This record gives sequence, C-alpha cells and structure tokens, in this order.
Amino acid sequence: MATKKKTSTKKSAGKTPARKKTAGKGPAGRAPARKKTAGRAPARKKARLPPAPQQKAGPAENPQAKALAQRIGQLLVDKKAVDVVILDVRGMTSYADYFVVASGESDRQVSAMAENVQVQLKTPDEGGHRPIGTEGLETGQWVLLDYGEVVAHLFLTDLRAHYDLEGLWADAAREKVA
Repeated sequence: MATKKKTSTKKSAGKTPARKKTAGKGPAGRAPARKKTAGRAPARKKARLPPAPQQKAGPAENPQAKALAQRIGQLLVDKKAVDVVILDVRGMTSYADYFVVASGESDRQVSAMAENVQVQLKTPDEGGHRPIGTEGLETGQWVLLDYGEVVAHLFLTDLRAHYDLEGLWADAAREKVA
C-alpha cells in the first residue's frame, strides 16, 4: 500500500511568497463563478448580417450626361478633330460617367477645339454648361475639360498614342463620333 507524503503547513519565518495578480480571475487563478440558470444554457444572440444588396444589371443610365458627351463630340468634329471617341466609364470610375477623347494635328488646333467646346456650351441654348475645371489650355498638348459627369481629353496625335487612355479604359464601351 502506498503512503502519502505529508506536507508541512508551517509558514516560513519572514516573508510570504508574492501572488500573481490575474485580471478578471478569482482566487487561485480560476475564473469567477457564474450564475447558473435553472436547467438551461444561457441564450446567445446570433449576429445578424444585413441582407445582401440586390445586384443591378449595370450602372444606371444617365441620359443628360450621355447627351452632353455626344454634344461635346459633335463640337469637336466641327473643329476638325481626329478620331473622336466617347468612352462609357459608368461603374468603372466614381468621378465621371463618360470620357470624350479626341486628337488634333497641332497645339493651336487642340486649343481651338477646347475653346469652341467651352464657348458653345456656355450659351443658354446649350443649357449654360460651364466646366468645373480646365487644364492645359495654355500649351495645347493635352487639354482636359471637366464637366462633372463628362470629362473631355483633347490631345496632340502623338501624345494620345503615348498616354493611350483607350487602352487604360479597355473595358469601357466605345462610341465613335463621325
């Protein structure tokens, strides 16, 4: 028969050993006792996720922006712009619905195309559209006209090939303006 070893209950004279403090635990490092419910486990709340949004067939059509893009394209053709293309970037970018990309043979032609668009769209007959911002009018290399939902990019022919915006937005639907 095995005998148990008796342990001494005497305290050492002088110092008592320091206890570790444990956050949120009761005596002897155990978790504090919880109240028991009568015969059943506590009910847990299930986290409910919001219902999944309905998938749309595509981005919403914006007829005013499309009409503005087509009007800008036509004004550029009137000033002999080369290779005028309207890119439908709805759903691909948050700042515009359409890009109008066109080329000119010289910096003077590019500047004249931009000025024609600005002057024609300001008239009350056209709705008094004013650009939110313009860039590059002084140099005529790459002119940007920002009309909010429609952004026009007017390039010198070789700069257009270099920056290749149509390649960057390759997934966008295209409409060629004649």
